[in-house]
Amino acid sequence: MQGDEKSMMILAHLSGPLAMLLSVGWVPFLGPLLIWLFYKDRSAAVRTASAGAFNFNLTMTIASVALWISVILTIGIGFLWAVPGWILIFVVQLWCHIKGALRAADGRVYDYPFQIRLLS
Repeated sequence: MQGDEKSMMILAHLSGPLAMLLSVGWVPFLGPLLIWLFYKDRSAAVRTASAGAFNFNLTMTIASVALWISVILTIGIGFLWAVPGWILIFVVQLWCHIKGALRAADGRVYDYPFQIRLLS
């Protein structure tokens, strides 16, 4: 595995949290999607890493939006249990992305839990 492949795999995993911070949590799947689009035909490892990061981030975004919808539908009452849900989503995302980046640094592919597999 070349150094460029490892770098792009690490970036695929860390672009999710970076995009999450820059967009206040709304587009964490954009970075992995862009890496997948540009590298899907160049490297199978980068394609797998970026697809996994995209699928995981999209799944977590859907869960977060579902919590927002529950808050809106319950006229704010659901906010009391939505906040722990958002904290849990944030911690799980951070943990998984760091774990994925560390595995990518070793040249291994990380398989994310809790993902709706749209890209492969």
